[in-house]
Amino acid sequence: MRLLMMTKSPWSRRGTLKWPVWVLLGCVAALILLIIACLVDANFFRGVLTRYASSRTGRPIRIDGNLTAHLISLSPRLTAERVSVGNPSWMPPGPTAEVGTLTVSLELLPLFSGSLVLDRLDLGDATLHLVRTADGRANWLAHPPSAAMGHGLPLMHSLSMRNAHVELHDDRRHLDFTGTVSADDTQGAQGSLPFQIKGAGQLNGKPATFTINSDQLLTVRRAQPYHFEFSEESSGSRLTGQGFLSQPLDTHYLSTTFDAQGADLKDLYFLIGVTFPDTGPYRLSGKLERHGMQFKYSDLLAISGESDLRGTFSVDSSSGRAKFAADLYSQRMRTADLGATAAGREEPRSEKRFMLSDKPLRLVGIRRSDGTVSFAARELDLGRIVLRTVNARLTTGNGVLDVPLLSATLPEGKLAGHLRYDATFEVPKVELEVHVTDLQLSQLSRKDTMPPRIDGLLQARIALSGRGNSIHELAASSNGTVTAVLPHGAVRATFAELTGIDVTKAFGLALRKDKQEVPIRCGVASFQLHNGAATSQELVVDTEPVRISGTGSMRLDTEALDFTVTGKPKSPRLIRVRAPVLIRGTLEHPKIGIEPGKALMQAGAAVALGVLATPFAAILAFVDPGLAKNADCAALIAETNTSGAPAVAAR
Repeated sequence: MRLLMMTKSPWSRRGTLKWPVWVLLGCVAALILLIIACLVDANFFRGVLTRYASSRTGRPIRIDGNLTAHLISLSPRLTAERVSVGNPSWMPPGPTAEVGTLTVSLELLPLFSGSLVLDRLDLGDATLHLVRTADGRANWLAHPPSAAMGHGLPLMHSLSMRNAHVELHDDRRHLDFTGTVSADDTQGAQGSLPFQIKGAGQLNGKPATFTINSDQLLTVRRAQPYHFEFSEESSGSRLTGQGFLSQPLDTHYLSTTFDAQGADLKDLYFLIGVTFPDTGPYRLSGKLERHGMQFKYSDLLAISGESDLRGTFSVDSSSGRAKFAADLYSQRMRTADLGATAAGREEPRSEKRFMLSDKPLRLVGIRRSDGTVSFAARELDLGRIVLRTVNARLTTGNGVLDVPLLSATLPEGKLAGHLRYDATFEVPKVELEVHVTDLQLSQLSRKDTMPPRIDGLLQARIALSGRGNSIHELAASSNGTVTAVLPHGAVRATFAELTGIDVTKAFGLALRKDKQEVPIRCGVASFQLHNGAATSQELVVDTEPVRISGTGSMRLDTEALDFTVTGKPKSPRLIRVRAPVLIRGTLEHPKIGIEPGKALMQAGAAVALGVLATPFAAILAFVDPGLAKNADCAALIAETNTSGAPAVAAR
């Protein structure tokens, strides 16, 4: 029995020759299919093929013309006429591509390892309808934005597309392009990489061209980098660069250097999709590394006019909400190099409507992203004021921008503060606090005018909150307190005489533009703001010959001034007119004059306003507790406590 079992045919052993049998059956089946394919018209399989392709891609696909097949080859080929490819199911219905003649040739051997490699792809007489919605869904993508990222295009060893008509409508980047695009692996410029894609047309109504040269497709391998170089031009800007795809034909993984230059940095948005401010002629260079949805810009250098900016910037969108980090530094930054005027998009205004800028604050992007920015500048030129050693750190999260650290120095003086900008409201809300130390007032005067009427080292504190889309709107709705103290300084003699000493002497000084100064012992200006109306709590400048006091208000919506100032001499004068000085006009153009209707002779008694609600010492402590201990300001406090509030003219 054992002998019979041992000599039994191996075909009776279960599974012993199972694999060879299945291989043989597979070969027979393939041979039968090939014979059928040769004998039967390929159009017979058109319906099956389009249904399979539609189910695999999630798009409606039709072949309305002839279908031919050449399958007996290591590179089987299909050619279809009048092919249309619709939008994916997660996009609004519509066509993505219409191709007059489509030829696809596959490499057979890689299929056995599970890889798809195209031997050749030809698109003749093609029209591409490319659409991206405002929420980021694009019909040229294989997956919706919320899905896992794909692996890019399949490897291909030849691609040809001659003068395809392309229509791009991008609601997310606000782009509209109409033009032609060609691709060919034999048309690279002499001395450059051999595969070339080039296009030309109208981008947002302006001429645009682009060219991409890259490695020959025939040499593409998954394990080696794929090199490219590019050039784009539109709206007066030109962008060039070179780099490589670490995973060939997958743009989710790349490294490239870039260089851009043009007439206005803002126009670069059309080429790379990043929003920049208006500038004059500029140059921007750097390096970009992309890994999936993580982007890192390094070695950044931007130059426009006399301004420069350099540093690093990174953004990670893998979670669906952008998270960014930036570390930026500037040798010199001028506000005059930024804005539509610098770009020549609008004429400089000979007469500014407001001193405080009414240009909209374009910070709505903080509603869509979170991150941190560190900024430092050796010099920040704001026009009348030049800040030095500027340091700022800001964070954004859930629509709120917070600047916990802001510091800078002036040629004489320092400032520090913090800011909170809440864009979760339709009209953003802002909270601001700034401390100013040892600010030389003469720095704020215009160079083309006479020296300031009051000079000295100013100490100040500003604590405000408001709502608005511009600095002017914020000021016009602000509430809070502004207080400034001048422990020591000087006032022009002309102004001091006008406020209550000798009118004839004052006019004499004014006529000959006398620059004589009177020392200031202590000066205080404190305002309470409500809905943009600043009302004086205390206005007093104590000099040796006269104590100048005042009252009034300022409206920040119109920037109109309405102040009355008078002086109380500390010694008898033979001739003196109590003529209150009126300060009218606006912040940009203040006007100083005398109120003649209030002119009275020396015999008139001084009129006191009474003690204000806020104690004088508390006003000084609001700015700096040490000011109340200043010898001259302490003396002024003592005088105020003895005689009541400093006298001012009745109105």
